[in-house]
Amino acid sequence: MSIMKKLTAALLAGTMVLSFGFGAMAEEDNVLVMATNAEFPPYEYHEGDEIVGIDAEVAALIAEELGMTLEIEDMAFDSVLAAVQSGKADIAMAGLTVTEDRMQSVNFTDTYATAKQVIIVKEDSDIAGPDDLSGKIVGVQTGTTGDIYVSDEEGVTVERYNKGFEAVQALTQGKIDAVVIDNEPAKVFVSENEGIKIIDEAYADEEYAIAIAKDNDELLEKVNTALNTLKENGAFQEVVDKYINDGSEEETEAAAEEETTEAATEAAEAETEAVTE
Repeated sequence: MSIMKKLTAALLAGTMVLSFGFGAMAEEDNVLVMATNAEFPPYEYHEGDEIVGIDAEVAALIAEELGMTLEIEDMAFDSVLAAVQSGKADIAMAGLTVTEDRMQSVNFTDTYATAKQVIIVKEDSDIAGPDDLSGKIVGVQTGTTGDIYVSDEEGVTVERYNKGFEAVQALTQGKIDAVVIDNEPAKVFVSENEGIKIIDEAYADEEYAIAIAKDNDELLEKVNTALNTLKENGAFQEVVDKYINDGSEEETEAAAEEETTEAATEAAEAETEAVTE
């Protein structure tokens, strides 16, 4: 083969590699990668091979608003922010609480949920509030705000677990005295395990938001716009209502039953009056 032919072949091969590379980049640009820890019901959890929950569905709706396809990457909770910082993920949604420390490493969107940290104990526990945790062994999920808060408590021994339900299991087995975790997953864990309860006094109030890399202001603006659109058109609330039952359904049914009873009573009274007349 002549030198000219070799050079031409090399250039063609280079062009093919470049074309393939740009094609892959174009496809990646159309994918919104979400980092999460799918051990946090009802916000994200496994249902068979699928990751479902409030965050998963809201992220899918945001991706749709942006004309993109959602891809969820499941990982340890204490890795989700690092994934965003390193560019391995575009956004992080994992029931993430906005804190001053976290704001130093990532940007947060507008908040989309209010939450609270609660304390789970055995039903016969003498722990009635946060002040009673001194001298106790408290389980938390590694890297969560529960971990951060409890670690600052004097006189508390902290036991860290990779998953929230592992901390709850340790509680049911008598290995620890309490678990500090977000309220919604706490309700799920308590409903699935006999002999434990959530104490009435909240440990801390919080707000959730979506984490995005510090240097990605364009994506931050787009996600905020999409999120606000979903709030305004009611799609966001539909997702929340699908996963969180706040008792309003029961109240509605009770009210409807009461109205039916009142209507029947009024009809009976009217019939009695008609017969009397």
